[in-house]
Amino acid sequence: MYREIMDDLIRWKTKIRRKPLLITGVRQCGKTFIIEEFGKNRFEGFVKLDFERSEKAGAIFDYDFDVNRIISEIEFLEGEKIIPGKTLLFFDEVQNCPRAIAALKYFCENMNELHIVCAGSLLGVAIKREKISFPVGKVNRMQLYPMSFKEFAIASGRGDIIEVMKDWPVDRPVPDLYSAPMKKLLRDYYIVGGMPEAVQVWMDTHDYGEVADIQNGILNDYASDFSKYAPVNDVPKIRWIWDSVPVQLAKENNKFVFSHVKAGKRSAELEDALQWLRDAGLITQVFLVEKPELPLSGFADKTYFKVYMSDIGLLRTKSGLSPETILNETGMYIRYKGAFAENYVLNELLSIGKDPYFWRSGNSAEVDFIYEDKSHMIPVEVKSADNTQAKSYKQFCKKYQPEFGFKLSERNIAENMCEQTRTISIPLYLSWNMEHYY
Repeated sequence: MYREIMDDLIRWKTKIRRKPLLITGVRQCGKTFIIEEFGKNRFEGFVKLDFERSEKAGAIFDYDFDVNRIISEIEFLEGEKIIPGKTLLFFDEVQNCPRAIAALKYFCENMNELHIVCAGSLLGVAIKREKISFPVGKVNRMQLYPMSFKEFAIASGRGDIIEVMKDWPVDRPVPDLYSAPMKKLLRDYYIVGGMPEAVQVWMDTHDYGEVADIQNGILNDYASDFSKYAPVNDVPKIRWIWDSVPVQLAKENNKFVFSHVKAGKRSAELEDALQWLRDAGLITQVFLVEKPELPLSGFADKTYFKVYMSDIGLLRTKSGLSPETILNETGMYIRYKGAFAENYVLNELLSIGKDPYFWRSGNSAEVDFIYEDKSHMIPVEVKSADNTQAKSYKQFCKKYQPEFGFKLSERNIAENMCEQTRTISIPLYLSWNMEHYY
């Protein structure tokens, strides 16, 4: 399946100042698959060590960090020659071998002509748990997310529409020829999400029940990870928070409230568990910026935030929402529909490399997301239906006068002025192409 990160991998391969590459991402988002494709199609040789399945692989790093010795022993173990410049060496599930992570420093310094890629699902968790000596400044890093809507559409055989839409002008309404299938694809994406195995099953069967089986299996695997990798005392707290995410997202004021996780529990008792979920990549925290200035990170309130899930399909399954509810857009689905649209847009922003925050002025106004790009502060208002009236967005534009901003909804593409802000209204199914319009 097409993944946009492949272009980044190809650029990394030819970089003059290349370092060993570390790819992180939530478990089962496709890291191993894409690296294997990259290695087998872009190199003459490909050698893989899986530290989850092979104790012998980990033992190679126990003695010292002599990279020549390490390579010789890997060649002996795998029965393949490793040639710098021609072979891709892949360390999979590298969080299970802390010394292999530490060794990356020595590969960078003493054998930088060798292409090394490492992948780890729970690397953030492992670094803290194992107190890993991380090779700061000696690695390149990439983050892989579940499949974006664009990647899902291409996997669904509609790369033709994606190609047409990538340069679509803002002053030309999208005709039904393109908008109807894209809207249908977006509803399917809300149901299936972007976990590659779920997407593949959907492509093969078009059976929502089969997809749900995969999604429930992934959710069960995540729950098993809690017990396997988290501190024993934190496991119940992690489960409470994990189970509360869909409920808190659907609230009218969807600020994350610790006391809503478990009656009588306070933030001090639950913060470590929340951080564990974030380190594992299962959730994203979006922080409040009440008085936005650049850089936004310098003005974020780390005590006031929303929490979103890493995959829209897993959110749907965990919420217990049936495919029929989404397909038929049942009236009782209005509040969850708004939460789904927000979570979807957040994940799309992450997939194109943005770091979103949100703005709220007391209890009277809120803009769903703001992010910065090349010295611009860009507000994003998300509507799950075709009503794009947004008093809060207008108030934000009047007060802070950003050069441009976005309204995402089910309405067709258009452009207008809101106060002094050039405002681009685009359909939700075009979120992946936001950068084209500024």
